[in-house]
Amino acid sequence: MTAVAGRTGSRVRAAVFHGAGRPVQVIEVELAPPGPGEVEVAIAAAGVCHSDLHIVLGDWPHPAPVVLGHEGSGIVTATGAGVTSLSPGDHVVLSWVPACGRCRYCRRGRPAQCQLAAEVVAAGGVLLDGTSRLRIGGEPGYHYLGVSSFAERAVVPESGAVRVREDAPLELAALVGCAVATGVGAVRNTAGVYPGATVAVIGCGGVGLSCVQGARLAGASRIVAVDVVAGKLIVARRLGATDIVHADGRPVVAALRALVPEGLDFVFDAIGKVETTEQAIAALGLGGSAVVVGLPPAGRQARFDPLALAEADQRILGCNYGSITPQRDIPRLVDEVMSGDLDLESMVSARRPLAEAAEALADLSSGRVLRQLLICAGGS
Repeated sequence: MTAVAGRTGSRVRAAVFHGAGRPVQVIEVELAPPGPGEVEVAIAAAGVCHSDLHIVLGDWPHPAPVVLGHEGSGIVTATGAGVTSLSPGDHVVLSWVPACGRCRYCRRGRPAQCQLAAEVVAAGGVLLDGTSRLRIGGEPGYHYLGVSSFAERAVVPESGAVRVREDAPLELAALVGCAVATGVGAVRNTAGVYPGATVAVIGCGGVGLSCVQGARLAGASRIVAVDVVAGKLIVARRLGATDIVHADGRPVVAALRALVPEGLDFVFDAIGKVETTEQAIAALGLGGSAVVVGLPPAGRQARFDPLALAEADQRILGCNYGSITPQRDIPRLVDEVMSGDLDLESMVSARRPLAEAAEALADLSSGRVLRQLLICAGGS
């Protein structure tokens, strides 16, 4: 990884993870101006997601020091050479899959699987040209998923900033960039839930609650929300769940079978643990689909009975970023927020200043909170 040479950087406050065993700190870092095909965004708010927590806990390897955050919104403040779709002043939601538009997956209409973006993620901590715009403590720093939204400003690829309507509240719009796009997209795009279908959602954090709302909008006849935290189930009811299963010490599959004896048409694992994936598969009915939405630590393996899967004509579907087309789906989701079809305010546990990034991650690790927003003030 190399930094862009010959550019004078500016100082911004950002939440930095320095590596295993070291605390997340909000410090000043140097941010270079946007290069060709890039934009600078003043961050209004950033959502605190388990994908950020996985890095801090060491579940996923990532180079450090890294500016965390991959869910966010803000206002474009500068553009690099060749940028044509965005201008300073545009309101944007950030996408952590900045599709290239040229690879075989983009050409097939599957930008969430962009090959170049996947290679950049695998390389770790750089933008699409293989370099970084960050310097931390005088040394090169790393981006997280091409976003690094836990900061006052960020430089991202042009395709990683999606313009949205300016009357939408930027703070709430931040959630559309990951939780809402992933959860609603899992229902619409990955699974194709149809009117009258029976659905269960295991895990009612930001992504799971978005799955619940997506199932409601799809016209599912039954939506069973499952969680170990009673307060999350109350919110799930408010957002469209018809039934709830308090899974604290209770056999989940038996509880789901008691509600829907023939098995469910769709079960969404919005947690990504081995046991929840296995529960999702075991709770299916004939022709049902288990959709793995939550992301587990690297290297974990789940078990299932392949004969039973084949005989029941069932499917196990992986879901990356809700199988969305960011430039199409993110503005649509923001429109649905503004029309009242999607309720994001109920998904927010707290709004916190950027300075409390470490505390927000600790609260997320406890499992007691929903989505927390870091108010970064850059887009205000």
